Amino acid sequence: MPARTLARWGRTLRTPLGATAAALLVGVLLLALLAPVFWSGRATEVDTDQIMRGASGTHWAGTDNLGRDVFFRVLVATRLSVGLALLATVIGVLTGVLLGAAPVLLGARVGRLVTAAVNVAVAFPGLLLALFLAVVFGVGATGALLAIGFAIAPGFARLTHTLVAGVAGRDYVAAARIAGVGRFRVLFRHVLPNVAEPLVVNATITAGNALLAFAGLSFLGLGVQAPSYDWGRLLGEGLGGIYLHPEAALAPGLAVVVAGLAFNLFGEVIAKGVATGHTTVRVRRRPGATPTGTPATAGPAATSTTAGPAVTAAPPGGDGEDRPVLVVEDLRVSFPAPDGPVTPVRGIGFAVRRGEAVGIVGESGSGKTLTALAIAQLVEEPGEVAAARLDFLGQGLLGAPDRARRHLLGSAFGLVFQDPSASFNPTMRVGRQLAEVAERHLGMNRRAALARAVDRLRAVRVPAADRRARQFPHEFSGGMRQRAMIGMGLMGHPALIVADEPTTALDVTVQRQVLRLLAEIRAADRVALLLISHDITVVGQVCDRVLVMYAGRIVEELPAAELRVGARHPYTRALLAAVPDLTTDRSAPLPVVPGRPAEPGRTPSGCAFAPRCPAADTRCAEDPPLVSAGPGRRVACWYPVPAGVLPAGPAPARQTGRGDRRAGAGVSDG
Repeated sequence: MPARTLARWGRTLRTPLGATAAALLVGVLLLALLAPVFWSGRATEVDTDQIMRGASGTHWAGTDNLGRDVFFRVLVATRLSVGLALLATVIGVLTGVLLGAAPVLLGARVGRLVTAAVNVAVAFPGLLLALFLAVVFGVGATGALLAIGFAIAPGFARLTHTLVAGVAGRDYVAAARIAGVGRFRVLFRHVLPNVAEPLVVNATITAGNALLAFAGLSFLGLGVQAPSYDWGRLLGEGLGGIYLHPEAALAPGLAVVVAGLAFNLFGEVIAKGVATGHTTVRVRRRPGATPTGTPATAGPAATSTTAGPAVTAAPPGGDGEDRPVLVVEDLRVSFPAPDGPVTPVRGIGFAVRRGEAVGIVGESGSGKTLTALAIAQLVEEPGEVAAARLDFLGQGLLGAPDRARRHLLGSAFGLVFQDPSASFNPTMRVGRQLAEVAERHLGMNRRAALARAVDRLRAVRVPAADRRARQFPHEFSGGMRQRAMIGMGLMGHPALIVADEPTTALDVTVQRQVLRLLAEIRAADRVALLLISHDITVVGQVCDRVLVMYAGRIVEELPAAELRVGARHPYTRALLAAVPDLTTDRSAPLPVVPGRPAEPGRTPSGCAFAPRCPAADTRCAEDPPLVSAGPGRRVACWYPVPAGVLPAGPAPARQTGRGDRRAGAGVSDG
C-alpha cells in the first residue's frame, strides 16, 4: 500500500474518534491474545458451593451452574469469539474477491455466469443465508465458520465486481496485457492494489458483523459446542437464569457489543480517512519537481540515446521501407445486441510499411480506437474480432497461441493511449512499470530491467531519469507521463507504435513536443507509426498517408501531402472545411460538418454519409465500394469531388437535401 495512503490513515487515527476506535480495537485484540494465558484456570475452576450465585466482590459477574466464574469465562472466550469471526471474515473476503474478479480471471463469458449466481445469493438476507448454510455444513464451530464465511462472500463479491470493473478498463491494465502479463498477475499486481482501500474498509466492518453472527449461531446452539465456549454460548447459558442474576447474561452480551463496536468504529474511521484522501487536493511539491501541467523540457544531460534529428512526414529510406509491418484485410469488430450484432468496424483494410507514418481520422464513433484495440488484441468478450488477414511482422495474430501472441506484441508493438493520467498504475513506481516489460520479454533480471527503464526514460527526454523512475505517476506532469508512456513502448524493440489520440489531454506546447518525439523515434529506428486523431490538420502534417473513417469504414485514403487539395470524398472535405484558420471570419459561426454522425447500431443502408451529404441522390442507397482513385488513393463515393478543388466551408444552416441540416448538429474535428 502506498506510503501516502498509510500516512493519511495515520492522520485519521490521531483524531479523537480515531484514537478511541483504535484503542478499543487494540484492547480487544490484546485481550484475545492474553486472557487465556492468565485466566484460563480460573475460568474452568468448578466450585459447587458457589453455583448460580449473583454478582459479588469475589465473582464480578456471578457464577454459572457449575460455580465457574462468569467474568473470567467471558474474558477467556474473547480469543475463540474474535478468532472465529476473523477467520470467517478472511474466508468471506477471499471468496468474495475471487468471485467478484471472475470476469478478469476467467473471461467475460464465464464471469457473467458467476456474477449472475452472486446476484442471486445477494438477494437472500445474510443471516438467513448463514442459518441455511449452518444446517448444510453441520452443527459446530467448523460448520458455523464456513456458513458465516460463505454468507459474507456474495456481498463482498458484488463490491469487488463493481470496483474491479471500474479499474479493469484503464489504459495501464491494457498496457500490461499488451506486455504479455497474465491474468492472475494483472489482477493481483495492477487491479486489486487500486481497489484495496474500500476492500480493507469493508473487511474491517464485516469482521464486526461476523462477530455478531457467530454469537447468534452459538446462542441458537448451531455454533460452538461444549466443552468449548464463546460469547454466544455463554449468553445462551446465562439467559436461563436471567431473572435470578442477570449479570451472567449481561456480561457476554456486553462483550459482544463492545467488540462489535470496536471493529465497526475502526472501519468507519478508516472509511473517513479514505474519503478525506479522495477529496483533498494536495498542492505540496517536492523540490525540483516539475509542476503538473508544465511541459517537461530536457537539458543537455537528458539527450536521447535513440532519437535522431526531428522529422515531420518523410519516412526513412532503405530497401526495408516497402516491407509491411502490419497488414489488415477485411477487419470486423462486432458486439451482440438484442436486435442482432452491432458492427462498429466494418471491413477495414490497410497496410503499414517499415518507417511509415499512417494517420486515421474521423469523428467520434467512427471506429478509430476500436480498430487499434482490435489490432492490439484488446477487444474483450463479448466482442468478436474477425479478419481475412491480420498480420504483424509476418505472423498472424488471429488464432495464434496466446503465449506467442503476447510475446510478439509485448516486444515489438507499442501502444500510446489517449489519457496520460490513466496510462500508469497509480500504486506502482514508473520505473517498475516500464521494467515489467523487459523482465517478461527480454529475459532481464530486476536490476537490468530497471536500468533499461531509466535508459528509456532518458531516451524520451524525461529529465533526471534516475530520480523520476523511482517516483509515482502522480508526481509527473501530463507531458512527462505521456513521454514515459512512449518510453514503455520502447522497452522492447518496437516495429510499430500505435498512438491513439496521444495529444488530446495536453496543451499545445506539449502536444508539439510529443509529436516531435514520435517523429524522432520513427526517424532513428525506422519504427512504423499509426496515429489516430480527431485533428485532421495534425495528421496531415505528421503522417505520410491518411485514412479517413466514417461509420466503421474507410471512406478515403490519400497521401497526406495532397490532403488539402486532393481530398475527393465529401466527408473528408467537410472535415477540412471545419478547421478554422487565420482567414476564418470570426464574426460568423464556426463551420461544422452538417447532420449527426451515424450510430453503430443504426447505420443507414447504402452510403452511411448520404444523410449528411449535399450531393446524395437515389444511387447512394447502394453502398459504394472503396476503389482505387489513382496512385496511393482510394475513395468510397459515387460522386467524388474533382481533385484540385479547394474545400469550401460548409453552411449547414442554408443547405438542403437528405438528412438533418440543422445548424450546429454536427461535430467539428478542428
